[in-house]
Amino acid sequence: MSRNMTLWRLSFAVILLGLLWPMVPESSAGPLDQLTDLAGKATVVVTLKGRDNFNSEYRYDVSVKNLSADTFIGDSLFIVLDKVTNIGGEERENLNLDTILSRMEVLGQDGETQDGKPFFQIPAGSTTDLTPYSQSPPASVRLRNKDYLIVFTPSFKVLGQKRPPPEPKQTQAAPVQPVATPPVPSRNSVDKLIQLLIKKGVVTEEEWRKANQP
Repeated sequence: MSRNMTLWRLSFAVILLGLLWPMVPESSAGPLDQLTDLAGKATVVVTLKGRDNFNSEYRYDVSVKNLSADTFIGDSLFIVLDKVTNIGGEERENLNLDTILSRMEVLGQDGETQDGKPFFQIPAGSTTDLTPYSQSPPASVRLRNKDYLIVFTPSFKVLGQKRPPPEPKQTQAAPVQPVATPPVPSRNSVDKLIQLLIKKGVVTEEEWRKANQP
């Protein structure tokens, strides 16, 4: 086999491999990447709505309460199940030091953060934004306790985005009207006026001729 034929086959194989090689999708930005922690500006209101003792399942309504004078974009509000603590306020088990959250089965979550914590989006309310000192509709959170702990407490943090203030309207200056200049009489009009004055006897032709001499 000639050297040129070998190089041609190698080039063809490289091109074919490049076309058939599976493309690795670029990591797309998650829904929480552009949001900020609203600690101190917003808090959660957690209400236990139901309990299934047979399955050790608990259902909560979790709302966001705006504590600030800022307005937050409604569809940017998420709650993150940050930790679960036992009756002693500890978030890890005594034996294996696993987090109590890792022993919970979280149902109906909208996704997980990069460190594996479940998050839920706050549903839209009657208004598009969470206005100052108002409370959002609740998100439904269901937790199933694998270890059948008697008492545990879920803790959430709030993520969201502040609504930017509206841009000030630019006042447009009123257009300046050009000042009208009186029209300059044409030479023909001046001649007609002089002829009229001569005809009326106001001025004679001799007087007009002398007045126009340089």
